[in-house]
Amino acid sequence: MKDTVEPRPEGPEAKLLYGPGGYQMLKPGTYVVCSVTGRPIPLEQLRYWNVDKQEAYFDAAAAFRRHSETQAKK
Repeated sequence: MKDTVEPRPEGPEAKLLYGPGGYQMLKPGTYVVCSVTGRPIPLEQLRYWNVDKQEAYFDAAAAFRRHSETQAKK
């Protein structure tokens, strides 16, 4: 379920390859979208992602929520 929808930041959505210590820009942009909440994340505020799932998270709560969902399916 997606949380509240926020306006997209100006500029295009970036496409990133997430690594263990950072990310690589595949397509230039100014933001990515949280895989849990659907909220836009300006790149300068991006702090949480999952390398294996290649997903970005808006905040620690969203990252924990995805982790909990994944664990519940096991």
